[in-house]
Amino acid sequence: MLKKIAYITLFALTLTSCSDTLDDINKNPNATETPLAPYLLTGTLKQGADLYWGSTNNFDSSLLFVQHWAKIQYTEPDAYNVSNSTFVSLWNTGYATLITDLNTIINFPDAQANPNYKGIALTLRSWTFLLLTDAYGSIPYKEAGQKVTPAYNTQKEVYTGLLEDLKQAQSLLAAGNGAVTGDLVYKGDITKWKKLVNSLRLRIALRISDREPALAKQAAIDATSDAAGVFTSNADTFKFTYISSPQQNPASAWFETRDDYRISKTMVDKLYELSDPRLAVYAQLPSDASVGKYVGGGNGLSNSAANSQGFAKTSKPGTYFLTSTSPAVIASYSETLFNLAEAAARGYIAGDAEQYYKNAITASFNQFGITDATVINNYLNQSIVQYDASNYAKSIGTQKWIAFYGQGLDAFTEWRRLDYPVLIAGPASVLDGQLPSRFFYPGTEQSLNGVSYQAAVEAQGKDLLTTKLWFDVK
Repeated sequence: MLKKIAYITLFALTLTSCSDTLDDINKNPNATETPLAPYLLTGTLKQGADLYWGSTNNFDSSLLFVQHWAKIQYTEPDAYNVSNSTFVSLWNTGYATLITDLNTIINFPDAQANPNYKGIALTLRSWTFLLLTDAYGSIPYKEAGQKVTPAYNTQKEVYTGLLEDLKQAQSLLAAGNGAVTGDLVYKGDITKWKKLVNSLRLRIALRISDREPALAKQAAIDATSDAAGVFTSNADTFKFTYISSPQQNPASAWFETRDDYRISKTMVDKLYELSDPRLAVYAQLPSDASVGKYVGGGNGLSNSAANSQGFAKTSKPGTYFLTSTSPAVIASYSETLFNLAEAAARGYIAGDAEQYYKNAITASFNQFGITDATVINNYLNQSIVQYDASNYAKSIGTQKWIAFYGQGLDAFTEWRRLDYPVLIAGPASVLDGQLPSRFFYPGTEQSLNGVSYQAAVEAQGKDLLTTKLWFDVK
């Protein structure tokens, strides 16, 4: 009996020893046992910029949908010939990387992350959720990161929840609440983060304006009357500035090895119509010098029709967007001014909508290096550019669409909301003349979270590109 007990004891000790050995083997000597808030913040800023500005969610989808860019070969996405595997990265990176890491910061004890870290993380998480709901509609929000199969919340619930989250973020942010490192955008300047919070609150107020005007008005008042204010100059613009390869702008990296995009003919034609000097920033002259002018590519063409336009006879996007250090602009001063113009036009806030509109266009010109006052005034004084108070959506929508060039996800959202400019689907497009109104849910949601997915689709409408989202009422 004693012999048997000895064998059992020896066996148990052997298992324990093996387990300890395996634990040691499986440890990464280069990894920290406890994640650090500065590193998580740096990572989410870089990954968020890549997600927003990169190929899958920007120039291979939303930039095509709003006809900022066009495909000159491999034209399937430009003709909306896509599947539910096309939009996986926004969902997966949004949830599994950004929201997960930001929740880690939010849930840290104060010794690991002071209130400013948590306020910044809550702001970035709100921005991530906003991208997700703008693109897909109903999404996991309240249970995201808490359950393996989270329920979806309606778009109304997400927007209203985000207004509360941003209010909380604002309460956490204060100059005296601790230093922040790892901030590659604002370098720890809490006053700028507070302005971003209010600018996002104003953005959401207008998202809900056609559905919940009373709540939208209050949200606009809250955002603009808060002591921290909204963006007041281009220096406040929320942008991630890239460096050299391999940490360069995603569009720059793409064009180093590929040549399948052009600026859209729709954009080029509009900028020529308006004598808009941003054309020289937004586009390059064709490499065939005999062409002598900017030529956009048609959207929604077949591969053969797109190719026949001529690679050397059409304009690539401007070098401003294709250099290694080109910034990923995520929330601009120009956008905030357009939002103030619309809020004033709707009667939500005091102020001169026309003046905000002019200031917004001026800020966009300045953002792209056009600062000559005479050039700007000549542009603003054209009858075709002047503010139309009887149709503010057309004036603001058209100019906002131009100013958002390169920011596909938000350009797509604002174009759906304001319905200007009027865009026409290309001849080879596959949606019976319609343009997309949303992204497909990833196919994995059907297999891994099927009950929640089905409930969301039943409430929102079929999981189609043409199903209009809650905010999109026209």
